Amino acid sequence: MTPAELAALIRSVLLEAVAAGDVALSAEDVPEPKVERPRQREHGDWATNVAMQLAKKAGTNPRALAELLAARLARADGVAAAEVAGPGFLNIRLEAGAAGELARAVVEAGPAFGRNEALTGHRINMEFVSANPTGPLHVGHTRWAALGDAMVRLLRASGAEVVPEYYINDAGSQMDKFGASIVARATGTDVPDGGYQGSYVAELAAKVLAERPDLPELPHDEAVAVARELGYRLQMAEIEETLASFNVHFDVWFSERELHDGGAVEGAVERLREQGHVYDEGGAVWLRTTDFSDDKDRVLVRADGSPTYFAADAAYYLSKKDRGFGEKIYLLGADHHGYVNRLKAIASCAGDDPEKNIEILIGQLVSVAGARMSKRAGNIIELRDIIEWIGTDPVRYTLARFPADSPLTLDGEKLREKNLDNPVYYVQYAYARTRNASRNAEEHGVPRDGFDPAALDHPADTELLGALGQFPETVAHAARLREPHRVARYLEQVAAAYHQWYGQTRISPRGEDQVDAGHTARLWLNDATSQVLANGLDLLGVSAPERM
Repeated sequence: MTPAELAALIRSVLLEAVAAGDVALSAEDVPEPKVERPRQREHGDWATNVAMQLAKKAGTNPRALAELLAARLARADGVAAAEVAGPGFLNIRLEAGAAGELARAVVEAGPAFGRNEALTGHRINMEFVSANPTGPLHVGHTRWAALGDAMVRLLRASGAEVVPEYYINDAGSQMDKFGASIVARATGTDVPDGGYQGSYVAELAAKVLAERPDLPELPHDEAVAVARELGYRLQMAEIEETLASFNVHFDVWFSERELHDGGAVEGAVERLREQGHVYDEGGAVWLRTTDFSDDKDRVLVRADGSPTYFAADAAYYLSKKDRGFGEKIYLLGADHHGYVNRLKAIASCAGDDPEKNIEILIGQLVSVAGARMSKRAGNIIELRDIIEWIGTDPVRYTLARFPADSPLTLDGEKLREKNLDNPVYYVQYAYARTRNASRNAEEHGVPRDGFDPAALDHPADTELLGALGQFPETVAHAARLREPHRVARYLEQVAAAYHQWYGQTRISPRGEDQVDAGHTARLWLNDATSQVLANGLDLLGVSAPERM
């Protein structure tokens, strides 16, 4: 019996009590109860506080309602015992056969186990990374690449329609400086003030020259325009390739320049003016964001007629709204706290609810102990160097197992260690061990036919089944809270339960022992654990190796 099936059973018992007149509620008052593992395992397999939730509305005290439910539940198929604890908690112990059915449910569901409908109907645009296309991705982008992609996976697993989007800041003066820097490298002249240093610019210049050997002979402005476009294309290709090697993929690559070229920025200003939030002062055009908790009004168009970055931000928000995204999630770095109120103000000015239609997550900085600065990019640590040095799996897993708002230092050498003190190795080793155990069982002739869930009667079986049963709720909870670290920490608990179970039970017969129902049942439980670990690692963008 899965937790969802137990919750449905409790609700049906409640509805029966309502229909019999034993509980003064209407059917509409009866929710789907939440079930969870008791903190002390001797109290049972599962617990619910549904009696405490409904007692006041039912006109009774929680303990009395819990006792009524316990008596009815104790007679239900698959329930060994139901007991009341404290002020009205209901502790439920399942029969071994009912508890063991979870192993069958996991194996038969396969990759779908853990998926849920908690966020069905939500259409979400999630923007993250969005690094300028004027240089390589570096450690500052690493955290949001890992967390953003994991959040996308979690939200999708919980039923939401999610579009991951990369906003390309390809407009503005920094692009001209980028082009001028490439021209300088190509012609052997000094990089202009505020230009881009690092040998990666020289690498780009060499590639640009290979495509346009006439670059040095072009008039300067034309040469800058050519270098800017070719360098931009080459740099974006590298960014996309680096992210792919980090197991991160975007559905949409959105160009800021297209907002300007297509008139969307001017259109956004006029749309906001029609909403009554735009005014003119000092020759400039302003958005009255102070009406929505911003610390000051923001300039949309300067007195010289040029739009600000804020105007592009407004146009970009409206683009997301026009594309039908009821929810927009922005993942921003620690230096973007000032954007929170102004982006929420844009949402308000656009007629949206800033508490529902926009969500801005701020992540703290990540540092890397023992890493060398990139020779290509100067005084930064490139993401591709981190991947080459540490590996995608250790970096992604480690970034995922801590809350985004906590500062974090990656210890590269420790993450490279292949021992059980390394969390990602610990979880991946548990998965590889399940696969090895499955292969050994097949070699010893353990059949998968004839699965008897009642044979899972060892306390370690019960403990492992309980851990596996929490996966769907863990996924749903992590998605609701935008906290992938809950999945990582959960996987470590499953791995610990599996390692203990592996040492206390037998999947394959020992010596000359005969294969029995217990071996088959535990092969199913082994494979169920394998599936949960694989599904959880996939949600974090981490591989599940068959052998280690």
